[in-house]
This record gives sequence, structure tokens and C-alpha cells, in this order.
Amino acid sequence: MEDQPAVAAAIELIAPRLRRAREKKGTTLAELSRTTGISTSTLSRLESGQRKPSLELLLPVIAALGLRVDEIVSAPRVLDPRVPQTSARVDGRVLIPLTQQQTEPRAYKMTIPAGDDEPRLRTHAGYEWLYVLRGRLRLVLGDQDVVLGPGEAAEFECRTPHWFGATGRERVEVLSLFGRQGERIHVRARTR
Repeated sequence: MEDQPAVAAAIELIAPRLRRAREKKGTTLAELSRTTGISTSTLSRLESGQRKPSLELLLPVIAALGLRVDEIVSAPRVLDPRVPQTSARVDGRVLIPLTQQQTEPRAYKMTIPAGDDEPRLRTHAGYEWLYVLRGRLRLVLGDQDVVLGPGEAAEFECRTPHWFGATGRERVEVLSLFGRQGERIHVRARTR
């Protein structure tokens, strides 16, 4: 499933990123040309968006500038039509619902900004599961204060005073499952 507008938007970002990266390094087009073997006119057209970027052009330029590919080229955001993509912003956090029905449990992808690092404990009915996709999540749960990294998960009863947010260094992305009756969601499979 390919989203052409998303791909075009990702390609449009390459030219200004290349120019900013080269200027930040204090490298001229002529110097970059000597290092990469690519003509200055081609490099100029590449930076102005007049030349479509290809791997044959980008890889030597990125290497010469000492960059990672993902600093110049970002993957386009391709939308899955099966999942609702409307997001909500709540206290600086971005919540994208991943479940279409209003049944429980409800699933969300949540992005928490780096500055959201001041604990504000709260309680409410329900049960929550958190799975860290990116960054480091700080979870305060009663008298426990833990930091979870990518691939780590937590589950807790929401009547316990709790808060979760960033550690202050970078944004955090988590998957959240929330239900009012958590015990109904548990299924444990045992291997033989």
C-alpha cells in the first residue's frame, strides 16, 4: 500500500536537509564535489530540489558529510486505512486511537514530549498496560519509580496512584491498552 503524497512529501524534505547539513559543517559545494566526485552543478540542483535524489547521489554526499541516512531521508508516513488516524492532543501528549469500536479494552499510540517529566499522580477506575516503543518512559506507581526502555512493558491497576511521562531527555512513544475491568483481559498461555 503506497501513499504517493506521503512519499512526495518525504522526498521534498531531502533538499533543504542536505543544504542545512552541508552549511552546518562549513563545507562548500566545491569541497563536497571534490570529496564525492559529483559535479558542483549536480550538487547544487540536488540541494535546490531541481534534481531528484537517488541513492547513487545521496550515499556519497551523506558519507562525506559524516551523517546517518535517517538524518537526511525520513520514511514517509504511510497510513493504514484499517486504523483510524485522527489524533487528539491532551496536555501536550498526542494520542492516536488504534481501536475503532467503543468497546474495551481501548488501544492508543501515545507520544509524550521530552518536557513532560513532572509527576502528577492520579487515580481512577480501570487497568492499564503500557509498552514502550521509543525513548525512556518514567513510571511512578505508588511508591515505586521506574524507567522503562523500548520493548519493556508495565501493567497496573489504575486505583493505585500513578503517573507516567518522559525522563526529560527525549520524547517517548508508547502503546497503551486501557480497560475498566483488567482481569477480563488476562489470558496466559503456557508452553509444554
